[in-house]
Amino acid sequence: MPPDRTANCIPSPSTKVEHYENFPVASLLCPPALRPAVAAIYHFARTADDIADEGNANPPERLAELAHYRADLELALTGAEASPRWCPVFAALTHAVNDHALPATLLRDLVSAFEQDVRYTAAGHPYRDTGELLAYSKLSANPVGRLLLHLYGIDDRNSLAQSDDICSALQLINFWQDISVDLPRQRHYLPSDCLKRHGLSRDDFMASAQVDAATDKRRAQAVASLCHDARERMLRGAPLAKRIPGRAGWELRLVVQGGLRILDKIEAGGFRTWEHRPTVGKLDAPRLLWRALWMG
Repeated sequence: MPPDRTANCIPSPSTKVEHYENFPVASLLCPPALRPAVAAIYHFARTADDIADEGNANPPERLAELAHYRADLELALTGAEASPRWCPVFAALTHAVNDHALPATLLRDLVSAFEQDVRYTAAGHPYRDTGELLAYSKLSANPVGRLLLHLYGIDDRNSLAQSDDICSALQLINFWQDISVDLPRQRHYLPSDCLKRHGLSRDDFMASAQVDAATDKRRAQAVASLCHDARERMLRGAPLAKRIPGRAGWELRLVVQGGLRILDKIEAGGFRTWEHRPTVGKLDAPRLLWRALWMG
């Protein structure tokens, strides 16, 4: 085992990540022995996301930062000391890698997803279809589920496939939840084939768009079809939550129900997420707990 060079770089227990999240991270339901590793994975991914998305840096600057971040990941994978800037993130991740033999490829995929996001946003890249979005989810979302299954000691093919369905569904739900946020930032996740089927363009979803009643109806129908696809994927993966034992299984039940609850709210709002972003909050907790209990 490589020497531990992170002893002088201990993550602060008071570190607070100030981001809205649909779902709990390393919550009380997460098995206590795994909570540090789950938190380390989360902070690793969130920090990379912030490099790609927050602040005023231009795309070349963001890509350069992500390249440095990737280099620090490679150091962490060997137990070497990371740069001071991200020392707390990689100190925790190094311990998780050492303690749980986290698959390096999955961690590298997450960085690749954020690099792709920067490049695609800079180019105004339109996603052709759901298949291209799922290829992105394979890098951006599915690795998280597979890392968690690795921590739980689960690696059979069916479980991995269901985990991918849940994680891809969560990624798609986030896209359709955030249309009003993403489009003004030149993030074009609405797939071109769906827009074409409904006789729409991305400009029709901008806040400044002036559309007639027929176009307005087609906008809602397009979002509804995308949400229907995401719901089907979530339901296809949901049985995994019933097979994972103990607290981890209950947490996954809540994650599944959280995603479905967002879809419910999108539907209740007439699928008009180009106007406002629905969220889950504390008031939704009793409903989520009840639904999780009745998953069987």
